[in-house]
Amino acid sequence: MEIEFVLPSEIEKRSFAIIGEELANMGISLDPEEAPITKRVIHTSADFDYVETMCFSKDAIRIAKDLIKKGAHIVTDTNMALSGINKNRLAEYGGQVHCFMAREDVAKEAAKRQVTRAYVCMEKGAKLEGPVIFAIGNAPTALLSLYEMMTKGDFVPDFVIGVPVGFVNVVAAKELFLNSQVPYIINAGRKGGSSIAAAIVNALLYSMEA
Repeated sequence: MEIEFVLPSEIEKRSFAIIGEELANMGISLDPEEAPITKRVIHTSADFDYVETMCFSKDAIRIAKDLIKKGAHIVTDTNMALSGINKNRLAEYGGQVHCFMAREDVAKEAAKRQVTRAYVCMEKGAKLEGPVIFAIGNAPTALLSLYEMMTKGDFVPDFVIGVPVGFVNVVAAKELFLNSQVPYIINAGRKGGSSIAAAIVNALLYSMEA
């Protein structure tokens, strides 16, 4: 292949153009509301499999954007996702991003209870005031924590972005929410990751009306 000269300021735009061209060549037409999210996930991963596996609950995009407009907190399970989310854009709506994974009290409580830190982090996120969107890209136990709180009647998440990656309990944890009444954006199957969770949040932020 020949090297294509693209100005640094135009690289992202060109990348999305290529994604659009390849989708068109495959005969794939995305839902207009879901397209910005799916395309940004493909842009982040260079993986077109996400076209087939990204799942959106009814009115998911509208609900997520409404929550952001109300100043929703974003709680994530990794500092990588925390770093990747556009905090300045979120702050325009009064929201903040939180990750409790590095806190000493979280580590101690997780060890004492013999659960993961991600499990405890979701419990802490549930105590935040106001609406909360959980953006989970690494730990299926984060989803299990949220689901357990739901089944006990202790807490119901406002919205779940569930894209943990891996092999142990990943698919099953996602399916719990695919079969729930909680609004969600979930990637079915094993694929996902912190960068994907951040990409979904950013795609929502970037596609919001001024």
